[in-house]
Amino acid sequence: MKIYNYPSKTADARVASIINRGLNFKKKDYMAVTSILDDVRKNGDKALIKYANRFDSPGLGIKSIQVTNREIDAAAKKVDRSFIRSLNRAIRQIKDFHKLQTEKSWINLNRPGTIVGQTINPVDAAGVYVPGGKGGKTPLVSSVLMGVIPAKTAGVKHISVATPPTKDGTINPYLLVAAQKVGVDVIYKIGSAWAIAALAYGTETVIKTDVIVGPGNIYVTLAKKIVAGTVGIDMIAGPSEILIIADSNANPEFIAADLLSQAEHDTLASAMLVTDSSETAKAVAHAVEKQLTNLSRKEIAAESISIYGAIMVVPDLTAAIELANRIAPEHLELHIKDPFDHVGKIKNAGAVFIGEYTPEPVGDYIAGPNHVLPTAGTARFASALSVEHFTKKTSLIFYSKQAFKDEAKDIMRLAKIEGLDAHVNSVKIRLKK
Repeated sequence: MKIYNYPSKTADARVASIINRGLNFKKKDYMAVTSILDDVRKNGDKALIKYANRFDSPGLGIKSIQVTNREIDAAAKKVDRSFIRSLNRAIRQIKDFHKLQTEKSWINLNRPGTIVGQTINPVDAAGVYVPGGKGGKTPLVSSVLMGVIPAKTAGVKHISVATPPTKDGTINPYLLVAAQKVGVDVIYKIGSAWAIAALAYGTETVIKTDVIVGPGNIYVTLAKKIVAGTVGIDMIAGPSEILIIADSNANPEFIAADLLSQAEHDTLASAMLVTDSSETAKAVAHAVEKQLTNLSRKEIAAESISIYGAIMVVPDLTAAIELANRIAPEHLELHIKDPFDHVGKIKNAGAVFIGEYTPEPVGDYIAGPNHVLPTAGTARFASALSVEHFTKKTSLIFYSKQAFKDEAKDIMRLAKIEGLDAHVNSVKIRLKK
């Protein structure tokens, strides 16, 4: 990893290249995804099975697109008990965290003759997209948990999971067991943009949903971007990223391992260390090179580190935190002395991992907070996937006759300034009664 002194022109240029890497959709991809969405919207199951056969499972029939209870029962016999123990712990801790996010409806009676308030209700149906994971060989169980549990906690009545089948038309048993454990209502063997289309518009087989969440490749992400507004979505997520703030007390081996844990995701992933110690910077750079050789995905991680990795040496921790807030990373780790003294200064981050024994994978799987986080600097204004994504807030307003009369002139004055005569008349006509 290259070491930069920050601030400097070269360091600023490197930071800018990382911040601006974002998600760039090519015109041909946009056109292809739009065509798929339109096809599924117009032709339903016929289009859905066409894409499933072409890209995932040639022999899959439309009647087999929904996972059966028999398949789920069979899956339960194929997973080991140690997995169930780990799964149960993760589910319990993720549930406990998300229960704390629930909000209650409220009313306010402070002004005489008026009632204002807000009701909070869950959406009726939600769809959770779960990527295939190397053709089903690496089932993304955590994506099931992080998508379904907040929806379930919100009180969503119907929850669907869509995930690509393997070539023989099956779904990995570990994923099926996880979905069954968290209370999914139906699992569909569909992937990519056509899965998003089916969840957004509905087909003869697939139930239309109100909210779609979950990660995916560029086609999934682009499809979500296009259907946003027709349905709610969690976010437009880009490549994974991590920023670590460290001082001279930090363990270089730990830091290197954590940087590489994100770099291995994608060649577009970003891994950055910001430190006030030149010694730590050099030690981490050496440890990254050493650990990189042992990774099964070392080519991906190496390219990520080369293009979007960096070590920034700053004057002090204040400068480090200012830089972190500027970058607004998805994952921010604090490997510093007395980290809790500095947590309150972090304003822009998807999640903050405090202390050297809280690596990012803890948050990915088992800590409790959601791992679906804003990327590409969007932590400046966006938040992690939560119970709130599956609810909607409705305002309540009541005025007595006297309260209405007390405020009528102000209402009419504001409406008149906006040139809305019918609004004025809506108020004026009631003053005659």
